[in-house]
Amino acid sequence: MSAAEVNMVQNHFINSESFSDSEETAPLIRSPMIWRLRRSLSSAIGTTKNQSTTPNISRRTLGTFAGVFCPIALSMFSTCIFQRTGFVVGQAGLLETVIQLVLAYIILFLTVFSICAISTNGAVEGGGAYYMISRALGPEFGGAIGFMYYVANIFSCGLYVSAFVEGVLNNFGIGGSYVTDHHGLPVDNYWYKYLYDSVMLGICLLICIIGGAMFAKTSAVILMTVVVCTLAVIISVFAKNTIITVHYADGSNNTANYTGLTGETFRDNLYHHYTTDYTTKDMMSFAKVFAILFSSVTGIMNGANMSGELKDPSRSIPKGTVSAVCFTFSTYLILFILIGGSCQSDLLIHNYAFLQYINLWSPFVLVGVFATTLSAALGNLIGGSRILEALANDHLFWCLLNPATITTKGGNPFVAVLITWFLVQLVLLIGTLNAIAPITSVFFLLCYASTNLACMVLDLASAPNFRPTFKFFCWQSCLVGMVGCIIMCFLISPLFSSVSIAAMLILIILLHFRSVPSQWGSVSQALIFHQVRKYLLMLDIRKAHVKFWRPQILLMVANPRHSCELMEFINDIKKSGLYVIGHVKVGDLDEFTEDPVAEDYPKWLKLINHMKLKAFVELSLTKSVTDGLHQLIRLSGLGGMKPNTVCLGFYDNVTPSDTLVKVRKQRKRFFGNGDDRNDLGFDTLQSVRSELDPKSITGEEYVQMVKDTLKLQKNICLCRHFHQLDKNVILQSQGKFYIDVWPVNFFRPETSCYFDNTCLFMLQLACILNMVSGWKKKTTLRVFLFVDTAKENTLGKKEQLETFLRQLRILAKIQIVSWDNIPNVKPMEQLDLSVNYSHAHMQEYKEAQLDFLTDINRLIVSYSNRSAITFLYLPLVPAIADKHATYLQQLELLSNNLPPTMFVHGLHPVTSTSL
Repeated sequence: MSAAEVNMVQNHFINSESFSDSEETAPLIRSPMIWRLRRSLSSAIGTTKNQSTTPNISRRTLGTFAGVFCPIALSMFSTCIFQRTGFVVGQAGLLETVIQLVLAYIILFLTVFSICAISTNGAVEGGGAYYMISRALGPEFGGAIGFMYYVANIFSCGLYVSAFVEGVLNNFGIGGSYVTDHHGLPVDNYWYKYLYDSVMLGICLLICIIGGAMFAKTSAVILMTVVVCTLAVIISVFAKNTIITVHYADGSNNTANYTGLTGETFRDNLYHHYTTDYTTKDMMSFAKVFAILFSSVTGIMNGANMSGELKDPSRSIPKGTVSAVCFTFSTYLILFILIGGSCQSDLLIHNYAFLQYINLWSPFVLVGVFATTLSAALGNLIGGSRILEALANDHLFWCLLNPATITTKGGNPFVAVLITWFLVQLVLLIGTLNAIAPITSVFFLLCYASTNLACMVLDLASAPNFRPTFKFFCWQSCLVGMVGCIIMCFLISPLFSSVSIAAMLILIILLHFRSVPSQWGSVSQALIFHQVRKYLLMLDIRKAHVKFWRPQILLMVANPRHSCELMEFINDIKKSGLYVIGHVKVGDLDEFTEDPVAEDYPKWLKLINHMKLKAFVELSLTKSVTDGLHQLIRLSGLGGMKPNTVCLGFYDNVTPSDTLVKVRKQRKRFFGNGDDRNDLGFDTLQSVRSELDPKSITGEEYVQMVKDTLKLQKNICLCRHFHQLDKNVILQSQGKFYIDVWPVNFFRPETSCYFDNTCLFMLQLACILNMVSGWKKKTTLRVFLFVDTAKENTLGKKEQLETFLRQLRILAKIQIVSWDNIPNVKPMEQLDLSVNYSHAHMQEYKEAQLDFLTDINRLIVSYSNRSAITFLYLPLVPAIADKHATYLQQLELLSNNLPPTMFVHGLHPVTSTSL
């Protein structure tokens, strides 16, 4: 894009600021994406016009060198370069030291690649690493990991303050290098050291209160000072070739020698000499020495932490971070080799400050110690406060962190600095540098592992918008970095690692249940989409087998306000299958300025979440309910996950009741105390149909919908009286209820001894319901068997049914019912049960006598005193349209005064007796 084009685009956005709020474009201009684009364009062409209108623009004053390279390099030099290089080489030997250094920097480089990839995929705001991780992984993981990273910065700051004070006491304490005997700062008491730590931390606090920008502006000078001091050490090794005797730092009269560069010294230091640390008295090992080394090089995110002050974070972070890591690695490698070839191992192990004795001018080392540790402590104190400010601004931890959002006019979060200072004061109670180092290393390793995880899942999700300009990474490199971090965590300290991971998991769970209403986007959704799409393509409907059949239900809901019990009931019988709630909005799209379905959809989702249903929602806008049903049956679901069963409410003249009110009372926290009519702001929830309101369809249209559903090869269920269902009463009852199955077509009673697909489907649904937790404890499955006691062997029929149910692995109570109990049934001699009726004949509807249906209804009612649910056989819809009204009336008569009842008709096999 040319400069003229950039100016044109920028001027467009700038001029758009003058638009009034009433104009349609105003919301667009104020959107976060446009704001960030505008900021990026301003940075790109180097203009300052209108910068005052950008939030906290005065904070963005730092470039790559001062804002990223210097803080990272200073933090990575920190305690090790002047105070622990000899200790690491003396304990681990040169070979293991190089291995540890390479291992540490492999982890660091892989993590840096992940940081660079994430930071170059969009505008990075204040909060640095926390901001990147939280926006990549979502609020739950981002908040937990951000908090852990904040804790890591607190411990790291304490580590560097302790190192600074150690340098002071080694030189100005009693017996120090720059004081006479029995003079100097007192060090014989633990609280003296804590006092010095507190004074030093107080100085850091004052600098941070003044502002991080001031420190950042001086970081280049501090780094140059450290580089000069480091060069002095390197030059001294070559310049001093004479033997220098140095006393142990533990106060004893033991001495060790600096020999200058010799092959013998190099060979002696080639292998490890693990012994006790003279300050902590702990026995050293590979893991403990690695912890000390790694804790000193953990500053790779210090540049990202300053993202709020960087002019161009997406460019400065990768460039400055990679350069700083390469620079520090080269420096450490050179120092390790030179020290390993010139100093005896006893000297390296027993005197942390040996570099002062072998330097051409000893104050060089002292200045280097103070510069590296002070700058590293400041970097972590400032960076930690910025992370805390970002956490507070995101409101993840309720109102607990609200004070941390308070800033000065210049944008400095001084309250966050004060909180961080106080927590570092507590960390300093731990004591020495070597005691704090393992904890610091564990926290940083976990944060680095999380960063690699974030980048890996972003890459695996294959989202089109994840296209970072930094290309030197892949998900395999992220995986290696993450695994390496976790392994080293447990190698350093299994206890700290386990506790830290457990704490992070607890935070993730708490934030998950908090349901943070963030609009960041969660990578888990992208990853789930990627995997679901892959497995949906693998789900081949042609390979479906009856052994693995499960209900995939489309429930048609006219008004959810009087369908809540039915919606919850279908949620119980879906048995890990597909559950789709469909709704048809009658209308013509040409009559609307916008799609009304798009406006209603979020409100349906809100209702589904409120009722805790594991269901999808499908809405349709058509000119008739029948056309909408056809659409939903054909288009609901995806791939191999398509509905095989359609559930409809029953068509009768019962005035619907507002059952959502009861649900509202059970979950007041969802709605608050507002009026019911405006709970969800959804038109269909505002009121229920009264007796005078016309129905949306006629009875004939309803029957035609049933017929069309069967024609589309879907099982169908007609649900009646479910407004009476009170699941809480069933679950809290002392006694047991029954799930009743009447596997007989009462419109073809002569087929009562045959079990077809509909009967098996009824048994399957009843069995599934009886398997659901809660229902299983409080209900018993009961199957009714009709027999002619005069002509049939009742016990034989019962045993046959028991055998059949046992083959189906269905545990049920069999209730025998005699046709003799029904006065208006046809004489039994006219029922030829030996005839081999066709499958279609068994399912047909034949108009029955009203007296017969009344008697059947009374019979069912007599057995329904403890019935929770009743399953009845639904015959086929008559082919002649003139009989549709009679068909519906007789179904209504058959199910009057019953408990919640489901008419069922199945078309396909749903059970299997084979393995």
